[in-house]
Amino acid sequence: MPSATGFQGLEAQQRERLRRLQEELDSLVGLQSVKKVIGEIQAYALIQKYRETLQLTCEPMMLHTIFTGNPGTGKTTVARLFSKMLREIGILEKGHTVEVERADLVAQYIGQTAQKTRDVIKQAQGGLLFIDEAYSLARGGERDFGKEAIDTLVKAMEDQRGSFVVVLAGYPKPMAHFLETNPGLHSRFPITVDFPDYTDIELYKIALGMLEKREYALTAKAEQELIRQIRRLRQGDPATFGNARAVRNLVEQVIRRQAVRLVRKQELTKGELTVISQVDFRGNDG
Repeated sequence: MPSATGFQGLEAQQRERLRRLQEELDSLVGLQSVKKVIGEIQAYALIQKYRETLQLTCEPMMLHTIFTGNPGTGKTTVARLFSKMLREIGILEKGHTVEVERADLVAQYIGQTAQKTRDVIKQAQGGLLFIDEAYSLARGGERDFGKEAIDTLVKAMEDQRGSFVVVLAGYPKPMAHFLETNPGLHSRFPITVDFPDYTDIELYKIALGMLEKREYALTAKAEQELIRQIRRLRQGDPATFGNARAVRNLVEQVIRRQAVRLVRKQELTKGELTVISQVDFRGNDG
């Protein structure tokens, strides 16, 4: 988090809100490299804004960013926090996040895609436009309407510079290919943030956090079973492994199995309602 001197020019309420957002970012499991880059961007933006107040030369801030990573690695969560941070710093007016994918931008008929894309951009004014699986906009080649969406987006980024921030997100390899086929995007998205897959230990911590939030606790044997299930999930196809999403699905399935086990009982104690046992994992081996 930026030091106190980095908060020059911010009001007390802004500093407090920014501190809370930073705490929320820091509380996310793992993502150390991501947090480092976001911290660098935040510090850069703060200093540029402070230089501006002192009438020093300031470079135009290009904060449009590429997020690369597999599903469930926290890209959307970080994008939402990033937008709110930029609002408190004074870069964005509203700090909301508009989350879209190809279907929200590309129409079926000639001439409709540009208007559809402009409508989405209008919604994102003062905030952050998050385009998931952005490479899908170029999947049809020159004749695909996705190219029209890209052209419309790029034009808006030039004409409305500073009024919104764009984050393009997706799998690492397709995103790299996407940028190669659209050379002009490289200069417009100067920042790339790589979201690594979670380790087994990080996924275990994420699962425990999800259970704790829902007021559930694991028995010792259930904890061991959770570790085994996470390792089993990793043995599947890496391209389809959902990281935190896969763990969330596992947690929700286990909670449902606990409910099936308990619903047959006549009387239930508070403890029984909150404890997940090893037997509740039964059936997760597929």
